[in-house]
Amino acid sequence: MRFSYDVIVVGAGHAGCEAAAASSRLGADTLLITLDLTKTAMMSCNPAVGGIAKGQIVREIDALGGLMGKVTDATSIQFRMLNMSKGPAMWSPRSQCDKIRFAYEWRRRLEACENLSMWADSVTSFIISDGKVAGVRTKLGVEFSAKAVVLTAGTFLNGLIHVGRVHYSGGRMGDEASFGLSDQLKSLGIETLRMKTGTPVRIDGRTIDFSKVERQDGNIENHHFSYSTQDRPQLPQLPCYITYTNPEVHSILRSGFDDSPLYNGTIKSIGPRYCPSIETKLVNFADKDQHQLFLEPEGVDTIEYYLNGFSSSLPLNIQMEAIKRIPGLESAQILRPGYAIEYDFFDPTQLYHSLESKVLGSLFMAGQVNGTTGYEEAAGQGLMAGINAALKVQGREPLTLMRDEAYIGVLIDDLVTKGVDEPYRMFTSRAEYRILLRQDNADDRLTEKGHAIGSVTEDAYARYIRKKNLRNEALNIVENKLLKMDRLNPVFEKLGTSPATESIKASQAIARPQVHISDLIPLMPEISKLSERSGDLSDEILESVEINIKYGGYISKEKQQAEKILRHNNIPLRGRIDYKNVKALSYEAREKLMRIDPATIDQAMRIPGVSPSDISILLVLLGR
Repeated sequence: MRFSYDVIVVGAGHAGCEAAAASSRLGADTLLITLDLTKTAMMSCNPAVGGIAKGQIVREIDALGGLMGKVTDATSIQFRMLNMSKGPAMWSPRSQCDKIRFAYEWRRRLEACENLSMWADSVTSFIISDGKVAGVRTKLGVEFSAKAVVLTAGTFLNGLIHVGRVHYSGGRMGDEASFGLSDQLKSLGIETLRMKTGTPVRIDGRTIDFSKVERQDGNIENHHFSYSTQDRPQLPQLPCYITYTNPEVHSILRSGFDDSPLYNGTIKSIGPRYCPSIETKLVNFADKDQHQLFLEPEGVDTIEYYLNGFSSSLPLNIQMEAIKRIPGLESAQILRPGYAIEYDFFDPTQLYHSLESKVLGSLFMAGQVNGTTGYEEAAGQGLMAGINAALKVQGREPLTLMRDEAYIGVLIDDLVTKGVDEPYRMFTSRAEYRILLRQDNADDRLTEKGHAIGSVTEDAYARYIRKKNLRNEALNIVENKLLKMDRLNPVFEKLGTSPATESIKASQAIARPQVHISDLIPLMPEISKLSERSGDLSDEILESVEINIKYGGYISKEKQQAEKILRHNNIPLRGRIDYKNVKALSYEAREKLMRIDPATIDQAMRIPGVSPSDISILLVLLGR
């Protein structure tokens, strides 16, 4: 085998898989190192992809040529579009997946990547040369050299598992932790901190009484994550189920608090606010008599169910006793208890927007090592880190996504500008331009960029151009088609909207909240002819036309606001001011500006502790 590569990716979780695939897709000779190749892209927590804001990230990954959306579609066992009662900026795709098939499908696709090799081993240290990472050493004593390294170790760095008063090292239950890397990076000046996350119990589905729980089916079958997916789901579609805790369950759980590592002082690291353990819910929402739980199937050919909402590190006997008081779970058998895990992460403000370390050149970081939580956040970072590692090796400029271009851009900018004080999870509320960052238009926002750097294939780009042209042609028809009042009003009456008093354009009719483009297709033979001629006028294209009509005013207004605010992004800052000697700046501002070293005025404006008056001083110093 060879021992020298362009890019080495450490870890094959969701970040590592996207990083390795992206790097190899750009033509970099890439090596993926992970301890166990059979656990590639394991769903360590819930067996699902997407959700509010997370689904948008997966669509963006796909638009840039990434693989998570394709793998999800191939292994989906239930698809839902969340927030359909709200505007399209809030629509968020989510899919239950067959966990075993998901990992298998990822490995199959990685093995098909040109320029990608794999090695089963544990990385114990980095090779450092001239202040840069130049390769890695492994537990087997092998040295691999590289021009760039991407670290995506997830929860494995000095990982420590907790179940009540039982504690042992591990990267996740059943896997050993990784040691050595954190200490080395800390000695080199990279700030190292600790975080905590957790996962719920797994239940034997044969012991669940489904007559006592509420069935929840998928709400849409013909939607998907990847723009390339055309077929209906390949696997049987399975329901999830809803049940609830109750005061008796809560009483049992509270009886175990003295042995809970969260409350007896054992765990001192930062835990997630937005995905709390069941014991944290009882403390923070003491007035609530019940909490909603979801029973989610882990696959088509398994009895295993994931009890979403019951993350816990309480003792095993407490977990078992409490679960048997939950409706439908009175006879439940546990396959694996819930547990908490503590692990090392690194202050992400020590990274550039490319996700390269400011402290140690040629080292890129992605995923939970940057303080995030969630498969989707990890995969988005992994994609960008893999792309930028390959671009650096090739002597090309890094790819940076702006806040008005992608949720991935918001994610990375938040990390490198603000840092984290808890595991970072993406929400639509974090994006100030979320009307622009919809799940339906990720390809419009990003596919051109991906094609320009080589992460989007020619076939995928041609498919996007075809879709774009068809959408624009359909939009032109709708905006110019005049619908006569006598034909239109019967449709309006059926839909419960006020009648038209004159003939109007189809776009004016679609702008009404009660009217959808599908309602008017019988009145527009031009659309039917376009569909027949193209053979490819999908529901997705028509949905895009409708969104552009109904929300065109809001979209235009937000674009104008984004352009106005982001003008500051064109004012370069890095390397132009010696903050330490600018006494007019507040002490906090000087400290933060020196540590983060913002690239532009726009980034400086988002640093916590940097006030508008501080920004005014910087602009004066720059002669603006």
